Amino acid sequence: MDMNSEQMAIEAATALDDKQAKNIRIFDVRGISGVTDFYVIGTGTSAPHLKALIAETERRMKDHNTASYRTSGDSASGWVIVDYVTAVVHVFSPEAREYYNIERLWATAKELPFHPAR
Repeated sequence: MDMNSEQMAIEAATALDDKQAKNIRIFDVRGISGVTDFYVIGTGTSAPHLKALIAETERRMKDHNTASYRTSGDSASGWVIVDYVTAVVHVFSPEAREYYNIERLWATAKELPFHPAR
């Protein structure tokens, strides 16, 4: 099944939620960013948790025949990015998320409502 960019963002957020990421947010940056349509942000509790979050996201997207363009960073650094071109997923440690505060970059973006299952 081919997914549009919004479906990709929601699926990525759901994958993060299924692995118990914290403070998941989806930003619709269409018309604001020339890089992508959606940014998905979540926080993990440790390096192994970050790895699990990314692995689940990649598995779920692969189930929908969607491969990432590239992955940058590693769990030990506290910040991993998975680029699906029209949706980009950022997974942070709590410290890295607070330090980089990338949400401020998209302060004017519409936030997509995401209601975790739990």
